[in-house]
Amino acid sequence: MTQAPRADDRLIVAMDVPNAVAGLQLADQLGDAVSFYKIGLGTLTGGGLGLANELKQERGKRIFLDMKLFDIGATVENAVRGLAQFDLDFLTVHGDPYVVRAAQEGAAGKDLKILAVTILTSLDRQDLDTALIKEGAVQDLVLERAGNALAAGADGVIASPQEAALIRALPEAQGKLIVTPGVRPTGAALGDQKRVATPANAIADGADHIVVGRPIWQAQDPRGAAEAILTELSSI
Repeated sequence: MTQAPRADDRLIVAMDVPNAVAGLQLADQLGDAVSFYKIGLGTLTGGGLGLANELKQERGKRIFLDMKLFDIGATVENAVRGLAQFDLDFLTVHGDPYVVRAAQEGAAGKDLKILAVTILTSLDRQDLDTALIKEGAVQDLVLERAGNALAAGADGVIASPQEAALIRALPEAQGKLIVTPGVRPTGAALGDQKRVATPANAIADGADHIVVGRPIWQAQDPRGAAEAILTELSSI
């Protein structure tokens, strides 16, 4: 494996591109400025696992596979056991305690970190109402789900920057990871995100990693956009 220079891995770039070819082109543009990539479902069907393997094994990058697994326990366990063979770094599952426990069984003996999804950063209270999610403020539900998932053995949680400080204060969060999507540099378009913060604010509030996608890969100069975020993080 060719060991890439290690950039600040608090920045995870979301490769929300249609296929592996586009992913490799983005990685070429970003070069050694970025050391950590997220590959999600949209890229998975276009060779995403092959892309993950090449970035990890050939370019020395860290990989976050964002699959948000949700199924019966046995199926989750088997799926995670298969994915764990790819030597990945992070994998997301839904934060239901039985899902988390099954995922940890599947990841046993590997370095793969299981991250539990609390409530998607694209959702607000109205969205939760239409999905028949129980009443309560979004922050309260995120905290409850985060605490339950961490108690069930999750290595960390996915949560919006606006809940990062509250989750970090939970006793169950000691020594655990907090990864925050919904991060937007000052002046960037919000897109479909509703609970957002700037990169510096997200880290200052307790996040270990921030996930940034469109503000980087849609930029005319993706590397310049990534470096601007890294410069902002260097002050934290």
